[in-house]
Amino acid sequence: MQLAKSPAAALTGVVKKYGEKTALDGVSLNIPRGSVTALLGPNGAGKSTAVGLMLGLITADAGRVELFGRAPQEVVARRKIGVMLQTAALPETLRVGELVELASCYYARPRKLAEVARMAGIEDLLRRPYGALSGGQQRRVQFAVAICGNPELLFLDEPTTGLDIEAREALWNVVRQLIAQGCAVLLTTHYLEEAEALAHWVAVLVNGRIVTEGSVDAVRAVGVRRHIRCVSVLPAAQVRQWPGVDAVTAQGHRLDIEARIAEPIVQRLLMTDPTLSELEVTRAGLAEAFVQITKRGPTHASDGLACEGQPRSSTERAEPAHGGPTHASDGLACEGQPRSSTERAEPAHGEAA
Repeated sequence: MQLAKSPAAALTGVVKKYGEKTALDGVSLNIPRGSVTALLGPNGAGKSTAVGLMLGLITADAGRVELFGRAPQEVVARRKIGVMLQTAALPETLRVGELVELASCYYARPRKLAEVARMAGIEDLLRRPYGALSGGQQRRVQFAVAICGNPELLFLDEPTTGLDIEAREALWNVVRQLIAQGCAVLLTTHYLEEAEALAHWVAVLVNGRIVTEGSVDAVRAVGVRRHIRCVSVLPAAQVRQWPGVDAVTAQGHRLDIEARIAEPIVQRLLMTDPTLSELEVTRAGLAEAFVQITKRGPTHASDGLACEGQPRSSTERAEPAHGGPTHASDGLACEGQPRSSTERAEPAHGEAA
């Protein structure tokens, strides 16, 4: 395990208010290098405020905001970032190549135009006016502008909105390449499959407070139920009485069973109904866990998660190798529990995926 480096960006005990409205209430969050951190939350949770603070667009009322160990307003720090926001107002009359070259001028070591065009998939758009492009094409150009400066920290806000499946997968692959090169990424998205595909670490923000954070698998384990689907002659009412079964719904002979542990239920189904067919077992996805988390608020010690009152050491968790699986045993850190800038050790760049 490589020794931890300072995070690319960090919020420590940050409070931000707009009049009587508290947008962020004591938020602490680190964005480590060489990994994707997904910041999730419902509308109005405070995600845009958190991003705005790290970009230096607004200032905190309390707490500390750092960008590469400096104030986010400092030019030397700002030149290390790339930003792709959900909406962008770029000059519509400029050609795409001109836009990318103009943005590149702000950076000390920008990527070459040909490289940026290849990474963003816009080689065939360079001579076209930005305003003449489709929404999906404009989105790819916005990604090109975000990466043209060879950033060490990339902010991605709903990056694949408007992209088709092929373009989305291509963008994801480029993000993975950047991570392998040591870039830090902060991803905000309502498309939870995107967070599931890219993120090494997930933080869930609700009403201005981080209520849960952890690896994707650990957060997903909050929605720990398994779905067992099958075609069976067994009555739903009978299966509903079995130990370990949380819920059963039926459409004709097709059963959908929810259980925290699937194996004993599957074994009993096979023993009880020899004619059983079309058996399928799936675990809860990040979307289901997200709904449960946002409904119930902070996770609790009884859930087996690390929460307030349960101290975590600064070296308890190391980052997974790039693209590698994470595990529920990585645990979660919950609301009320401060995290130091070295709590998550950085992955060694170039580790096997």
